[in-house]
Amino acid sequence: MPADSLRLANDLRPQDEIPAQHWQGGPLHCGDCGYAHLRALGARLGCEPGHACMQDVYARRIDRFFRWHPTLSDEQLAHSYFEVRAIAARRASLFRLPALMDDPDETVRLQVALRLPQAQLVRMANDPHREVRIRVVQRLAPAELGALRNDPDYGVRELVAQRLALALLPTMANDPDRAVRLRVAQRLEMPALLRMADDTEPEVRRVVAERLPVALLSRLSRDVDWRVRWEVAQRADAATLEAMRDDEEPEVRQAVRTRQAGDVSPIGTNHG
Repeated sequence: MPADSLRLANDLRPQDEIPAQHWQGGPLHCGDCGYAHLRALGARLGCEPGHACMQDVYARRIDRFFRWHPTLSDEQLAHSYFEVRAIAARRASLFRLPALMDDPDETVRLQVALRLPQAQLVRMANDPHREVRIRVVQRLAPAELGALRNDPDYGVRELVAQRLALALLPTMANDPDRAVRLRVAQRLEMPALLRMADDTEPEVRRVVAERLPVALLSRLSRDVDWRVRWEVAQRADAATLEAMRDDEEPEVRQAVRTRQAGDVSPIGTNHG
């Protein structure tokens, strides 16, 4: 069944499996709802308890209600139930979203971060919840990510390292988290990349060995970790390979001999 037809079938289905329940607990009372008059309009035009209802505890029914009535979203941005505010924020006017940037619930703020215009999004860079800040990092322009380089959450900083403007990236080369430094090493340009050849983590040095200019690979040819030396052997020039012929690790010696058996130029291929 095509996606549009499937959605229509789901929208018209009379009842979800989960019993209808008011978001404050107990049964639904349509007479207490300001939208009770919509029930007379029928499916996709009105509302239906247990299927499309703004007062239900079940987020899917709330979402269905606002999909049927997107123009009502602005009216419910101050609703007491966070699910109603969050779902209404998906379709509300952009001009109304700034008022929700400090909403007490992160679910609401997350929806705001997904839609807020770029000019205002930077104001959410210090949101207390990591998932909100992650959405901010995903949407901000690379040149505007500098303020998040020192975020307390390593996952946020890792994403910053993937998108930060290259001119600022060297400032993250000493990040305390290995995963962040790995991202930095994957993008950093010379000469800053060379400074990461002394990183304390072998995985970071291995990435550096993948990207350093060939002429500088000899610096890592005696690395304490055999995986780094193996990476060097994949790209090293003839002189460096010769110096690695008697490496203590069999995998490295084999990589050296395989390269030497081929046509190894004095300089090799520069991947820097």
